[in-house]
Amino acid sequence: MQQEQREIIRVEDLTVAYNGQVILDHVSFTVAAGEVFVILGGSGSGKSTLFKHMIGLYKPVTGTIFIDGQDFIAAEGEDRLAILRKIGVMYQSSALFGSMTLLENISLPLDEFTALPAEAIKLIALIKLKQVGLESFGNHMPSELSGGMQKRAAIARAMALDPRVLFLDEPSAGLDPITSAELDELILRLAKTLKITFVIVSHELSSIFTIADRVIMLDKQTKGIVATGNPHELRDRSDNPRVRQFFLRRPSSRS
Repeated sequence: MQQEQREIIRVEDLTVAYNGQVILDHVSFTVAAGEVFVILGGSGSGKSTLFKHMIGLYKPVTGTIFIDGQDFIAAEGEDRLAILRKIGVMYQSSALFGSMTLLENISLPLDEFTALPAEAIKLIALIKLKQVGLESFGNHMPSELSGGMQKRAAIARAMALDPRVLFLDEPSAGLDPITSAELDELILRLAKTLKITFVIVSHELSSIFTIADRVIMLDKQTKGIVATGNPHELRDRSDNPRVRQFFLRRPSSRS
């Protein structure tokens, strides 16, 4: 599934804290271009915290994040905007604007960050909708769509500026198994055809085993990464009992 081996994200010595409490302590890892890379771990392990730092919502206590070779943490002004244009984000709630049609939702980033004429923006928005299988729903409001369709529309909006990396926060949350599997297929197809790198926070094992080239597993006790690799290999071969327990969904008494 990997398309390239070139590194596109590097997280170096990242320490993050809330109200003086360290959540992640000196975490380092890389993401290769073209990977479907999944961040997983138990409740309170720091998955969402890491996600929010990687998309630039917060600054760490120490460390830095390089995106496509540029220091995201240190960047300011136009340099920071240039990095932000290389990433797209889909939030767990989809975060579509309820007062806008799908076409208007997807057009918004293009209106804000490009000088393209209206007709070009509309054409690009229609192309993005087609890429996620919603080409006939451009004039629908988000409230008229199913949960799975809203997730697809949110991915289309995240792709509006042709980012190098798509960040997805719990994309399968709230979806039935069939809709979740269809979303997995979409992610794999986009990764293959558009050569987009995906960084995904997820706890859905069926989805992780389907889509992930590589995962990192965060651990609340150590405040860091306790495993990295292909999820199938970690499930079958890890010598860390907590890692095997997570992947096999076994209670502590059986680990």
